[in-house]
Amino acid sequence: MTAADGGSVPLPQPATRPGPAAASALQLERETGIRALQSERLSGHTTLRVGGPADLLAVASSADDLASLVRFARAAGISCVVFGRGSNVVVADAGFRGLVVLNRAEHARVDGNRLIAESGLPIARAATIALEAGLTGLEFGLAIPGTVGGAVWANAGAHGSDVAAVLESATLLRADGIVAGETVEALGLSYRDSRLKRSGGLGAAADVVLEATFRLEFGDPAAITARLDEIRTWRREHQPLSQPSAGSVFRNPAGDSAGRLIDECGLKGRRLGGAQVSDKHANFIVNAGAATASDIRALADEVRSQVSRRFGVELEYEVQFVGDWS
Repeated sequence: MTAADGGSVPLPQPATRPGPAAASALQLERETGIRALQSERLSGHTTLRVGGPADLLAVASSADDLASLVRFARAAGISCVVFGRGSNVVVADAGFRGLVVLNRAEHARVDGNRLIAESGLPIARAATIALEAGLTGLEFGLAIPGTVGGAVWANAGAHGSDVAAVLESATLLRADGIVAGETVEALGLSYRDSRLKRSGGLGAAADVVLEATFRLEFGDPAAITARLDEIRTWRREHQPLSQPSAGSVFRNPAGDSAGRLIDECGLKGRRLGGAQVSDKHANFIVNAGAATASDIRALADEVRSQVSRRFGVELEYEVQFVGDWS
């Protein structure tokens, strides 16, 4: 979808007509009851700490809020993207022309061996909620910096497991505006992919995850805690947690590791502007200080080119490039 001005909004004796973003912000608040910020820089809302301003930015505090904001954008013809914790994305320096929804819908409940969570809940928090209920199967989520919705959307995984292994169903806001449940089989989950990801990118034009149900197993809390501690230790030792990043930049090619290929090219520590290939994990590009989104993308493209030239492997991006890159 392309951004639209949302129409002019009549106000009592205005001195001047509001601009397109201001008019859309007023319309959004009137129709949803949610206030929107204008020209909010997205660098403060992404884990890479880069990105220009969004025309509009609004926070969804519940699944109902999320559905309302997405429906508003669809009806108004405004481009819309939903962010969880802002990982896995590189937002253009020019920003995003449209509405960015920050998904903070985080309610969760346990019903027997099922964990039902709204899509804005951090997946790492879901792992600890499962522990508190004596449930095992979600420990891998501790290694994922995103939310339940993003994890379902990308079939996120780590440490030998993924969402497909434990997801039972998801509640979606469909493209036709109807809220409906969908089985895990219908979601078409595969390696770091799903029907949702293939059909709509990060935009809200297609189906949006509102809630997910995970079917877990009862386990020994001590064993679950030990596994979580093991994952925490591994992350500290192998990932650049002290520097801003978007997580893994590339998917692992079949039977190999993107990090290994990049390392073999001698690219660990390679720097371009403020962007740097992590010297701790070669499949991470970090903001080493005052990086721009253009620095990040240019370095990632260079890495991809060198791996292709040396190994004949075309690395596929795991991160999503969002916004106005023109």
